[in-house]
Amino acid sequence: HVQLVESGGGSVQAGGSPRLSCAISGRSNGNDCLGWFRQAPGKERDQVAAIDADDSTSYADSVKGRFTISISRDNAKRTLYLQMNSLRPEDTAMYYCGQSRWCGGRVTDWGQGTQVTVS
Repeated sequence: HVQLVESGGGSVQAGGSPRLSCAISGRSNGNDCLGWFRQAPGKERDQVAAIDADDSTSYADSVKGRFTISISRDNAKRTLYLQMNSLRPEDTAMYYCGQSRWCGGRVTDWGQGTQVTVS
């Protein structure tokens, strides 16, 4: 069983640069894809960024050049990060980390989410 716990959200001013973290515990099958997703009120949950087992990354057009996804691996524990720069009010959303068997596949494990509010 995989557990994901996000942290690092909060209220920030436009132009700010917070970093989100997602602590991941549990077994990896070695090919997992990890991603950050966000959901604004009244909107669908969309993927923001993803990183695969080879550390290849992909980004939504709306955050490309502003957000950076990365991962650290320490034995059985992994930590996923999302460095967010040049935040805009439209980046306001609940941010979730998620794991899938492969990038583009169905997310099988979700964190509880962390709110980011940009004003």
